[in-house]
Amino acid sequence: MLNIKQLYVGYGEMSVLRDINIAIAEGEIVSVVGSNGAGKSTLLKAISGLIKSKGKITYNNESMHSLQPHTIVQRGVVHVPEGRKIFSEMTVLENLKMGGYLHQKDCKQNLERVFSLFPKLADRRNQLGGTMSGGEQQMLAIGRGLMGNPKLLLLDEPSLGLSPLFTDVVFNSIHTINSSGVTVLLVEQNVYQSLKISNRGYVIATGTIVLTGTGEELLNNQEVKKAFLGM
Repeated sequence: MLNIKQLYVGYGEMSVLRDINIAIAEGEIVSVVGSNGAGKSTLLKAISGLIKSKGKITYNNESMHSLQPHTIVQRGVVHVPEGRKIFSEMTVLENLKMGGYLHQKDCKQNLERVFSLFPKLADRRNQLGGTMSGGEQQMLAIGRGLMGNPKLLLLDEPSLGLSPLFTDVVFNSIHTINSSGVTVLLVEQNVYQSLKISNRGYVIATGTIVLTGTGEELLNNQEVKKAFLGM
């Protein structure tokens, strides 16, 4: 579904990503893990067209390099950014409808899907987004992404700053979303939780991929255990 070959991204003269090669098959959950500042979020921004890059990014065998972000969304690649980025002065329902602005004919069906996944959002549909807890806002951010009819969902640090309870809710929701037919590319600092639900993973350090394997292989890798799992 998604192929990235020899991807380079930089800001000015500073190189952030170098020679990144990633392949994602339809139906997979693939994690990109690494420490803060390794370039994980930059990778998702390059895929979704928010920053310029060099190399090849193909989605369903079509190049995405010259496409505008809204066109990439129309083709089924939806990015849920780090930090939630919800509209705090808008209600839950208004936030969700903003996520579905390119698919208004599917709005009712997609709302039902989101409310089924996150019943709390249904209960609070008229509440302002900015008055919700961090975990509830993350549910809203993911729900807003689902309103865009994603075939490939890019999730950037969905568990960041959440309590263990809400972290479990988020990862369970990712598994459910994937089971419904959505391919997921997950960027996370919570290495254990992300690799646990992933078919495959990539470990990125200082802008390059240093390890790859199945989720299970990486969880059992001694370097991963030492660097990220405190073992």
